[in-house]
Amino acid sequence: MGRFIGREHELAALDSLLDRVRAEATTGRPGQCVLIRGRRRIGKSALAEEFIGRSGLPSLFYTSARADAQSELHQLIADVAMSDLPGRNAFSEMAPSTWNGALQLLADALPDDSPSIVVIDEVPYLMDRVDAFEGLLQRAWDRFLSRKPVLLILIGSDLSMMEALNSYERPFHQRGTEMIVGPLNPREIQQMLRLTAADAFDAALVTGGLPLICGEWPRGASLWEYLHIALTNPVSALLVSAERSLAAEFPSTAQASEVLRAIGSGERTFTNIARSAGGISHSTLSRAAELLISKGIVIGELPLSTRPSKDRRYRVTDAYLRFWLHFLRPHMPEIERRRGDLTMRRVASQWSTWRGRAVEPLIRESLARLLPDDRLPEAPAIGSYWTRSNDVEIDVVGADRGPIARRLCFLGSIKWLENASFDDRDLAALARHRAALTDELIPLVAVSRGGVSCSGLTAAYGPDDLIRAWTQPARPGAGTSDA
Repeated sequence: MGRFIGREHELAALDSLLDRVRAEATTGRPGQCVLIRGRRRIGKSALAEEFIGRSGLPSLFYTSARADAQSELHQLIADVAMSDLPGRNAFSEMAPSTWNGALQLLADALPDDSPSIVVIDEVPYLMDRVDAFEGLLQRAWDRFLSRKPVLLILIGSDLSMMEALNSYERPFHQRGTEMIVGPLNPREIQQMLRLTAADAFDAALVTGGLPLICGEWPRGASLWEYLHIALTNPVSALLVSAERSLAAEFPSTAQASEVLRAIGSGERTFTNIARSAGGISHSTLSRAAELLISKGIVIGELPLSTRPSKDRRYRVTDAYLRFWLHFLRPHMPEIERRRGDLTMRRVASQWSTWRGRAVEPLIRESLARLLPDDRLPEAPAIGSYWTRSNDVEIDVVGADRGPIARRLCFLGSIKWLENASFDDRDLAALARHRAALTDELIPLVAVSRGGVSCSGLTAAYGPDDLIRAWTQPARPGAGTSDA
């Protein structure tokens, strides 16, 4: 990928933990632990590698291969031997035969009077394959590892298992600081690919901010230039990343995969998803949806308003996966037979319509990060509103809480077309929908890629405004009203 881009906030957080290790080096327990979780191929391992490289400290980077417990232990022994830990030779000579002994000897291999870093990647695999691994890790941390000036970094892609590792009544509870690594944000994508703000949002919708996909996008290339390259290469990251991730996360869960495909194709309601997934039963769909939601792949949202609603709608959270499921997965055979040009035409013909809906969650998240500003007040919850019949749809709803608000702060409409401004007709439609939702004259907002050509709005935002929201961390408590 060349120069490492972004992740400055994550690197700063790791630096802060390392500073604590240094500051407490003379105390009884200087060790610090961080639990890093995030979707597959999001760049967690690369982040740890970059951090180790910048630190210049002795380190061990061990990655589980999802093998049996004994094979994993042999790999750990090999990785310690290849590391630059000062006690690596003694560790290898002892050749521990159990995980309990290996973790104790690992502590012995660490320096006593200077910091070091230990990374254990794909921890959920070890939790699954090594008997009582959580208990073994807790014992080794409490008795040995935490007594050394070490930063222990535990990484995992299974979000639910990584959350469970630090949860109440589990052996490792409260022993590590949690860190969530998300995709590269639009600002980081803009810097990495040297794009305009508007084009950076397009790139975010296609790549999902996955570093591996962004890494094969030529600097300064347009969306269509990149797609031409990717769709004519059957092994491009754009084509293969989703399939590999899904195969790893759902190796034997066919129903969840079918439900995900239905949602990815554009179905949003429970009934339509069931029909598209082959007419599966209510209980089967509920279980599949719960699994997808627990893994952070799908989210079920309720309309944000002052009135309760049960009209839940589902969407794929990962922007890249949405693009892949809609445009690429159904047509992989033609891409594999070198007819990516057909797929390219299909993307081009449907792009404006698909992008108009796909960009909405990203815009709402941008506003949540941006506000308050000199145009709009703070809105602790930012979501959208719809009726069951879809006769009223409001793209942006700011409120004091969600999904059932006490007070609405503003309402907005998104128009994300290159050469079309937000005009008087768009404003009139937004005002009509406001009247259907509330009798109050709630401030009206436009978010437009092509500018604004009407008066009467409280605020208007374009791509350059939204990209600035990603130059700083999200404010504590700010967010969308996903439910």
